[in-house]
Amino acid sequence: MCRFLIYSGHSPILLSSLITSPTHSILTQSYDSRLRLDQTRPHNGDGFGVGYYTTGPTSTRRRRHSSDTASGIRHASAPAPPHEDTIDLGPEPCIFTSTIPAWNCRNLERLASKTVSPLIFAHVRASTEGALSDSNCHPFSRGALMWMHNGGIGGWKLGVKRRMVTDIADKWFEMVGGSTDSEWAFALFLDSLERMGVDPDEVGKQREGFGHTVLRKAMLRTIERINGYRRALPEEVRQSSDTRSLLNFAVTDGKSVVCTRYVSSKTDEAASLFFSSGTDWREQQTTAAAKAAGPPKAGKGEYKMERRDKGADIVLVASEPLTFERDNWVTVPSNSVLTIHNQTVLIHPILDEYYNHTPSFTRSGRFAADQGQTTGAGMAEKNGVMEGAAGVALAAA
Repeated sequence: MCRFLIYSGHSPILLSSLITSPTHSILTQSYDSRLRLDQTRPHNGDGFGVGYYTTGPTSTRRRRHSSDTASGIRHASAPAPPHEDTIDLGPEPCIFTSTIPAWNCRNLERLASKTVSPLIFAHVRASTEGALSDSNCHPFSRGALMWMHNGGIGGWKLGVKRRMVTDIADKWFEMVGGSTDSEWAFALFLDSLERMGVDPDEVGKQREGFGHTVLRKAMLRTIERINGYRRALPEEVRQSSDTRSLLNFAVTDGKSVVCTRYVSSKTDEAASLFFSSGTDWREQQTTAAAKAAGPPKAGKGEYKMERRDKGADIVLVASEPLTFERDNWVTVPSNSVLTIHNQTVLIHPILDEYYNHTPSFTRSGRFAADQGQTTGAGMAEKNGVMEGAAGVALAAA
């Protein structure tokens, strides 16, 4: 299974502060995933991807030409201001993917150390569907929309894929360039948006955003349709094969972020998902004891989410925490959707046939473990799921 990471902040952050520098960065997780239970394939080495948004149009100076003056000569006593050209990079994210394992890609370190962004998606892959190729590396995108997935769609090769492929419009069918269930799920999400009366390719929406409510409704509709394909399988197939899905999806339009932690089961835990929010994501100063223990590993540091007030300037979402500070991270409940809008975190339960209405019921982690995942249950909670989180609202519906 894969690991993914999301950063959403009021201010841009250096990519290396998330991807390469922390002791347990997502790059480290590609070869040392502490919450990974799959001992037969312990690495997330089937490629990686980073997607990020630029901070907006920039102006660049250009050299004056002789035609800009009547005589072709500009006198030093009366300098003319240089012309400026505005470079509009558009609302689309920049995406860098590679089939090289993240820990072995020098270009990733070069890129991360010189690039800043206020909204970042990062993903390290352990393939379950699809060959090792750039076209199968996350994140996927369409215009300003960007998508990632950790998990797997149950019954994919038993008839679910056939039903999904034939159920989406031609233009979403034609956009799929790889062979993963994750990319097909993104095509289904776009199709669901369109069926809601929202054109994913509309220029205005691409620049201004689709709105977190619209993204969340389309995400829920996507999960509902996947469950419908599963129910449509012949009874003998569902009885003889395990068709449960692990659907940790993430989507953003460059403004808002919507994530799910979901399993198509009423009794099982979903794959792990955590979030952390605060005012600053900062590398900690090396203590005297740490210095006495020897030199630190090159490029690695201990980071911490700091909170100077009750607000939140930064939100991180991760399959696996980037630090080992228990109070820094909150476990997202199974079968819920997490929304980030203006750095406020909203958590809604997904009220479908797999929602368990018994508060005291303890879901089993066996299915996730069989899929090479862990649930991470209990890691971040302390006297209640929301303790220690800044800027968080637990929604009732």
